[in-house]
This record gives sequence, C-alpha cells and structure tokens, in this order.
Amino acid sequence: MSDLRELYQEVILDHNRRPRNFQKLDGANRAAEGYNPLCGDQITIYLRLEDGVVRDVSFQGSGCAISKASASMMTASVKGKTAAEAGALFGAFHTMVTADLGTAFDPVELGKLAAFSGVHEFPIRVKCATLPWHTLKAALDGREETVSTEYGP
Repeated sequence: MSDLRELYQEVILDHNRRPRNFQKLDGANRAAEGYNPLCGDQITIYLRLEDGVVRDVSFQGSGCAISKASASMMTASVKGKTAAEAGALFGAFHTMVTADLGTAFDPVELGKLAAFSGVHEFPIRVKCATLPWHTLKAALDGREETVSTEYGP
C-alpha cells in the first residue's frame, strides 16, 4: 500500500510541475472561474463544447499542488467525453475524495484520478481537489458566476 501511495504522490507532483492543458483555450465557447478563499486557489476553466461533447478543455490559474494537479488530470480525463459523461466522472471523483474511509470507489472508472483517493484523509485539501471540478461543472452548465468553495453555487 505504501508503494501505491508513493506512486499516487508522484503522479500528483508530476501534474503540478508539468500541468497538461495549462493555457487559455482559443475557440472556447464556455468558461467559468473558481476560487478557494481558504488557500487562495484561483482557476479558470475553458471549454469548447460542441454537440454536447467536450471537444477541448484547458485551464489557467494559480494554486496549490493539489488544485493544479487536479485541474490538469481533470482536463485530460474529460476531453472527448459527453457533458453527461464528464458530469458522471465529477460525481465519481467527488464521492472518492469526500467519502468516509472504507467507502468503495471504482478505480477503473477513475483511472489516474484515483491518485487523489488519499485526499479524503485531509479535509482541508478536499476543497483544493474539487475546485476545478466544480468550476468545470459551472462551465458545462453555462453558469457565469464565480464558483467558490465557501459560498454560493
């Protein structure tokens, strides 16, 4: 189990050091902003949604290693999925990071996102990991208000 935790930690650190899809997306037709006032994480998600499919997705912003890695891995995971599939993946991810210890999750469904499975042990970090996902949901829904981990939607 220790080896798996170390692998997961390396995956997160790699995505923090070299985030994928970290740019403003030209041709985006949806965008949303997110903010975590507890640690200062700020993120903007850009989407190109066509016929209900996430054709492209990217992000910009600043934050801790957890939020940046989560955004990086999220963008890689939802690209090419339908909005419904991306929403379902958000639900599975959210359950994994917020569930009580011992609650089962499907590592096959989550793939590399399972690297965040240990986050539920650190409640203050759950908001860091989920901020990009809540911001993605706002972009998918076409909501324009800023998503916050502390108030509002």
